[in-house]
Amino acid sequence: MTDISHDRLLIIDFGSQVTQLIARRLRELNVFCEIHPYQNVTDAFLAEFAPKAVILSGGPDSVTRAGSPRAPKALFEYGVPVLGICYGQQVMMEQLGGKVLGGKISGGGGTAEFGRAYVEQANDLPLLDGWFKDGKEQVWMSHGDHVSMLAPGFEVYGTSPNAPFAITGDASRNFYAVQFHPEVHHTPNGAKLYENFVKLAGFSGDWTMDAYREQAIEAIREQVGDKKVICGLSGGVDSSVAAVLIHEAIGDQLTCVFVDHGLLRKGEAEEVVTMFRDNYNMQFIHADEQELFLGELDGQSDPETKRKIIGRLFIDVFQKHASEIEGAEFLAQGTLYPDVIESVSFSGGPSVTIKSHHNVGGLPEKMGLKLVEPLRELFKDEVRALGRELGLPPSFIGRHPFPGPGLAIRCPGEITRPKLEILREADAVYIDQIRKHGLYDEIWQAFVAILPVRTVGVMGDGRTYDFACALRAVTSVDGMTADYYPFTHEFLGETATRIINEVPGINRVTYDITSKPPGTIEWE
Repeated sequence: MTDISHDRLLIIDFGSQVTQLIARRLRELNVFCEIHPYQNVTDAFLAEFAPKAVILSGGPDSVTRAGSPRAPKALFEYGVPVLGICYGQQVMMEQLGGKVLGGKISGGGGTAEFGRAYVEQANDLPLLDGWFKDGKEQVWMSHGDHVSMLAPGFEVYGTSPNAPFAITGDASRNFYAVQFHPEVHHTPNGAKLYENFVKLAGFSGDWTMDAYREQAIEAIREQVGDKKVICGLSGGVDSSVAAVLIHEAIGDQLTCVFVDHGLLRKGEAEEVVTMFRDNYNMQFIHADEQELFLGELDGQSDPETKRKIIGRLFIDVFQKHASEIEGAEFLAQGTLYPDVIESVSFSGGPSVTIKSHHNVGGLPEKMGLKLVEPLRELFKDEVRALGRELGLPPSFIGRHPFPGPGLAIRCPGEITRPKLEILREADAVYIDQIRKHGLYDEIWQAFVAILPVRTVGVMGDGRTYDFACALRAVTSVDGMTADYYPFTHEFLGETATRIINEVPGINRVTYDITSKPPGTIEWE
C-alpha cells in the first residue's frame, strides 16, 4: 500500500479484464484510487487503507457458485459510498440479502446479456444526473447471471430488456449498483456516472500532477538521502520523465546510462544525448555499443533468439558502466501503475497473472541495488501530464512507444546492417508523412517493418529486385488491444511513392490492416 496524502478511493478487483479502465476514469476526475484484488482486502486492510469510497469491479465468476469471491463483511458497515459494477452489483445483492439468478453458463437458466443494450430510467437519483436526456442510455452489458430480487432498502432506477435491475440503489446508505460497465467506451455517458459518484462521495479532485510532482520529489529525497542513483535511459516517455523528475529531486546524485545498441531510429541517439546531456546538464553516460550488438545479431533470424541476445547484452553493458559509478546504491526505473497491477497474481482466484514485472531484466538481483520507481502510481497519460509539468518538450512527451529490442523486431528474418539502414530511412519518411498530414497525435504507434522477401519491380526502364516493406499504424488506449488506423488511399499512395523514390532498396509498399487481437502491434 502506498503512502498517499490525498483522499483515496478503493477499487476491489474481482478479476474483470477492464478494471484498469475504472481507475483511468477516476484519475481523469483527479481522484486518487488504487486497485486491489479481493483476496487482499480484509477487514484490517480496509481500516488501514481508509477509503473515502469503494467500487466493486466486474468479474468472470458467478456469485451463485459456492466459494465465489465476496467483498469483506466490514465494507457494508464502514459508512462510505459503495458502487457495484456487474459482478460487483451481484455481490452486493447476495451479501445484503437479495438474490441472484444464475445464467445458462452457471446452470441457473437465467437471462444473459452481452454487448450493446439500452437502459431506461425508472426513478430519479442524484447518481444519474445528466443521464437519460434522450429518454434512454446506451450501455455495455456483459453478464451471464442477473439480480432476481433486490436486497432490503434498494430500489430500481433503471431497466433494460434483459436486466430488470440494471440500475439499483439504496440512497440512504449511499449504496449503488449497475449491471453494465460504465467504464468502457461502449457506454458513451459512463464517465458522467463516475463523476456523479465521486461527487456524492465528497471527493475534492485534489489528485493533480502538480501536487504529485512535489510529493514525489520529497519521497525521492527521503528514500535516497545522499546516495547515488543510476537510471537506464532509453529516451522513451517513461524513462525520460522518471530521469527528469529524479534529477530535479537529487541533481548530480543521478547518473543516466543510455545504451546505444545500433537498433534505434534515424537520428534518435543524437536526439537523446542532446536532450539530456546538453539541455538538462545531467551526469550522462552514452554507451555506444553498436558494434557489440550488431556483431552478435548479424545473420540471426529467430525472433526469440534476437530478443535474448539483446536482453543479455543490454544487462552486461549496463552493468559494466553502472559498476564504474562509485557509491551507487539505487536503480531508477520507469515502472508504471499498469505494471504493478499486472504483476499481482490472483492465485486460485478469478484471473491469472498477465505478466511479471521484470525489473529491467533482473538487474537489481544481479547488482544488489534498491529500486527507485517514482512513476509506479501513474498511468501512461498521467506520466505525459507529469512530463508537461516538468517542462519536457512536447516532442518527447508525445512520442509513440518504441520497443526495447528496437528495430530488431521490425526486421523479420535475418538482421543485416544494410537492411537496418534501409528500414531507418523508410521509417523516417513514413513518420515525416504522418506529421506533415497532422496525424501523429491521433495514432498510438506507427512504424515500418522491412519484410524478409524481395520482389520484382520496374523503375525507369530497368528491372529492380528489392525489398518489400509494410507500414503499420494503430489506434489504442493502452496497447492491450488495437485497431489499424484508417488512412486515406491518397495518403497511402503518396507515402508509398515517397518511400520508393527516396529509399534505395525498397520497391514495394504494403499497409498492415490487422487488429490486435488476433495480431500483435509489432511484427515480432
